Amino acid sequence: MGYRVVVVGATGNVGREMLNVLAEREFPCDEIAAVASPRSTGDEIEFGETGKMLKVKNIEHFDFTGWDIALFAAGSGPAKDYAPKAAAAGCVVIDNSSLYRMDPDVPLIVPEVNPDAIDGYKAKNIIANPNCSTAQMVVALKPLHDAAKIKRVVVSTYQSVSGAGKQGMDELFEQSRAIFVGDPIEPRKFTRQIAFNVIPHIDSFLDDGSTKEEWKMVVETKKILDPKIRVNATCVRVPVFVGHSESINLEFEEEISAEQAQDILREAPGVMLIDKREDGGYITPIEAVGDGATFVSRVREDPTVDNGLSLWCVSDNLRKGAALNAVQIAELLGRRCLKKG
Repeated sequence: MGYRVVVVGATGNVGREMLNVLAEREFPCDEIAAVASPRSTGDEIEFGETGKMLKVKNIEHFDFTGWDIALFAAGSGPAKDYAPKAAAAGCVVIDNSSLYRMDPDVPLIVPEVNPDAIDGYKAKNIIANPNCSTAQMVVALKPLHDAAKIKRVVVSTYQSVSGAGKQGMDELFEQSRAIFVGDPIEPRKFTRQIAFNVIPHIDSFLDDGSTKEEWKMVVETKKILDPKIRVNATCVRVPVFVGHSESINLEFEEEISAEQAQDILREAPGVMLIDKREDGGYITPIEAVGDGATFVSRVREDPTVDNGLSLWCVSDNLRKGAALNAVQIAELLGRRCLKKG
């Protein structure tokens, strides 16, 4: 006996990927609904590669009564308007937006890291999916934190344009083409030219000079992993279509060698260690696309601090950073809280 599942924002990048992941992982769905804004109503979208076509329903008129799980991939606006309605109707919401992440009554979940926290979902019937950059980082950090206790994290991200949605991907493609044919370039989605460039600015600026994306990585890591960890982040948009990369520097309370860290990561859930000290012995974003793992490479000791390590972390941001993590939360929810049959 399966679940009745709704995907809200089904026509967007992440919503489509949610449908793909649900189909690939054979999530037990008795019924699935694709829901989106009024402009997409009546469109048809394929449920993964099953050949089954779903007619898109209008979020404004959709009744969540009798549905078990709603995966929201529609942004903070629709999440604010419709997630509480779905939750009140008895449908558990797993929301990909930033709206509920820091709500103390809403668990923020990465299943490989803090699965026990999901038991708190009953307070609001809502579970939050973390920021894409945070999700992959904490998967890599969790086993190392368990082994030697992380004190401090300094991370620089190299985030693909798909993190900014279809508009971001279109802008990179259009600008790249314009450069080759000599057409003028006019940034629209991003503040500067993104083609053949990097932009040290994601989301809005805060009073302390950091951006909201950087703030998210700080506070979400603390909520998911350990409130005592000190985190400093610099988030950068790069001209890559899919796949976020991170250069992470760690300071531990206890001694840990690079070799010990490699051994730990090799066995860690959700982590794939690809770390050969030779040309090409590491992962780049293009190899991570379509995969659910968090890849770790270039593990090495940092001689500038006591008990320091540096590493390179790559993941498909549309998968582990969004759609896959949401489906994994749904699977965890089913195992622990919504057992049927």
